[in-house]
Amino acid sequence: MQINDTKIYYRLYLLTKYFYFMVRNFPKEHKYELGRDIIRLSWSCLDLSLEANSAQNFDKRIKIKELSEVFEQLKMRIRMSQEIRLITIGQFSHLEENYLLEIGRMIGGWGKWSNSIAGGGR
Repeated sequence: MQINDTKIYYRLYLLTKYFYFMVRNFPKEHKYELGRDIIRLSWSCLDLSLEANSAQNFDKRIKIKELSEVFEQLKMRIRMSQEIRLITIGQFSHLEENYLLEIGRMIGGWGKWSNSIAGGGR
């Protein structure tokens, strides 16, 4: 496992843990739909980071692309949570500054790296 790969895993792990605390404060009407979706997508990102790390070059690219797509879905749900006032602007800013931007950059860099070692766009 490369050091950057473990950083992605660790940041996703911390984010998933944070979501458990965040979602338990959602109103019941949102906890079991939007809240559950956020946690499910977060676990998917964590699982995909492990799968991508252990995959061979071509499969690694596919898994990283899938991770990127699932992470985008997760970010959309978090944004919706803030827009419908399930989380405060402060909580959203905390998530964005401490997790979302950094993880997004890491996934993007990991994707570029995997493309370069796998022969580019082939």
